[in-house]
Amino acid sequence: MLKPSNIATHIAPNIALSRLLQLASPMLPVGAYSYSQGLEWAIECGDVYHQASAKTWIADVLDIYQQRYELPILYRIYQAWQADDMAAMSDWDAKFQAGRDTAEALAESRQMGYSLRRLLNDVGSLPLEFLEKINALETPAFPTIYAGIAYHWHISAQDLLHAYAWSWVENQVSAAMKAVPLGQVAGQRILLEIGESLPECVAQAMCLDDFAISNFVPGLSIAGCRHETQYSRLFRS
Repeated sequence: MLKPSNIATHIAPNIALSRLLQLASPMLPVGAYSYSQGLEWAIECGDVYHQASAKTWIADVLDIYQQRYELPILYRIYQAWQADDMAAMSDWDAKFQAGRDTAEALAESRQMGYSLRRLLNDVGSLPLEFLEKINALETPAFPTIYAGIAYHWHISAQDLLHAYAWSWVENQVSAAMKAVPLGQVAGQRILLEIGESLPECVAQAMCLDDFAISNFVPGLSIAGCRHETQYSRLFRS
């Protein structure tokens, strides 16, 4: 049993964990559920049609795009917040948005960033100095606000990237369950299999050099562009 003097030392990490789970929760009202990020087109054209193909698509995008683009930039934005280097943070935010190479992908990043920033202003209990910094940003991307609040809540960079990647995978699986469609058991199987790769994915993303960061995923870009003119769809991207 913990002695009273030791209890406080165990509370702070648990609070950070609670905040991390809150950021990763599907209940976070930023509209992530509205987007499929090209997956709906892959389903429409027949590339994704059952559990195995859905798992392959999601795992490939995680490895080729998330690990080599979004996660490394998210890490650098976190480091910029950590160093209170707003110039570097704005620079990486601009680079991230420039790499969102379809109109819907860019709109998604900005809309989710706007929603998260608005949420942080509405919930209260955050330092005025921090709110002033995020409110001063012009159309920030979602990862920029996400990294800022994670740093403010004392969430480690590694845990931040893991939660971000998990949320993305979970959203993709949810989209596949709705549009393929897949059952709940199939969705959980995909989450179990891909979830095993997340620690290595995060480690690789944190080790990537600046020059190696790349959003070059032609299949994903084509799917995103095609989705913009898809006749019938459930998702916004």
